[in-house]
Amino acid sequence: MPSPVSAFRSISSNHAPLAVVTRGDAIDSTHYGSVAVVDAEGRLIYSAGDPKALTTTRSALKPLQALPFVAGGGLERFGFSDAQTALLCASHSGEPRHVEKVADMLRRADLDSAALQCGVHAPVFYGVRGECPPPVSDFTTLHHNCSGKHAGMLAYCRQHGEPVASYLAFDHPLQQAIRQSVAHMTGVPESALVAGIDGCSAPNYAVPLDRLAFAFARLASAEADERYGAAPQRLAAAMTAHPEMVSGEGRSDLALMSAGRGDWVTKVGAEAVQAVGVRSRRWGIALKVADGNPRGLHPATVAVLDQLGLLDAEQRDALAPWQRTLIRNYRGIPTGAIEPAVSLQARA
Repeated sequence: MPSPVSAFRSISSNHAPLAVVTRGDAIDSTHYGSVAVVDAEGRLIYSAGDPKALTTTRSALKPLQALPFVAGGGLERFGFSDAQTALLCASHSGEPRHVEKVADMLRRADLDSAALQCGVHAPVFYGVRGECPPPVSDFTTLHHNCSGKHAGMLAYCRQHGEPVASYLAFDHPLQQAIRQSVAHMTGVPESALVAGIDGCSAPNYAVPLDRLAFAFARLASAEADERYGAAPQRLAAAMTAHPEMVSGEGRSDLALMSAGRGDWVTKVGAEAVQAVGVRSRRWGIALKVADGNPRGLHPATVAVLDQLGLLDAEQRDALAPWQRTLIRNYRGIPTGAIEPAVSLQARA
């Protein structure tokens, strides 16, 4: 894999406040970051902070990583359902419904969980419920939040007769195909993609924030893509039809896509990155909190949707718990809140 380049490690000095944490009437802390909103042609139309900030995409990249498999007829070859198609793009919670469907995906490719190279962690749903998880030794790679993505990668290898054991290698044909997909959808040349290794051990890429937004504008488009045909639409449709597979109970992507009623395709990524495609407007939205704390991401995301005129009263009520979170101390006494501070500026 290419070596990191020190020039890419600079931190943008142009980030803006996205969310604040209050204590009484005072601001306790501030989460800075940036927002980019682009149209279907990739033109920047609204922003906050630095919309060109180089951003590690993390799990927000997953729909783009699934494109080569879907465009190549993988869904038909293995008979994946719409729910399993959504799992290709998921950071799932390791709930039984997730684990069972990923296991079936592997069976259809004549593989089992031993082929997954994503690692093992306790299912996310324990943390969402505020429960202490059992030891990690009680779980398998199927419970990893990225196991659906990896099952799709392995199925691609089976479909094209490529080696399975090395499917995460940077120069593997699968990863080359994914790199082409990322470059195509973001409009960033392959040579300019900044590579890294994700938490699940798969190659991942950093791109300017507005280019991530552009990719999601294209993902949400009703028009067939010149390279990948209807594959972006099929992935977006599966994600919006089955948001419970993309994330899980109590998770932000489930809340956002449920509130969006099929109009918003969304994907969160680690270190507080969020991408949204808006079908009705043909827009893409991307947010990044500079310090990587998701507590600042969720209020800012809802506020951005509201400032863009995308929320009606019912949607505003449904997303209110994500826009402002009350903070209580260990005795249960309210001490403050986490709330948005983002202010979008029109650019076009």
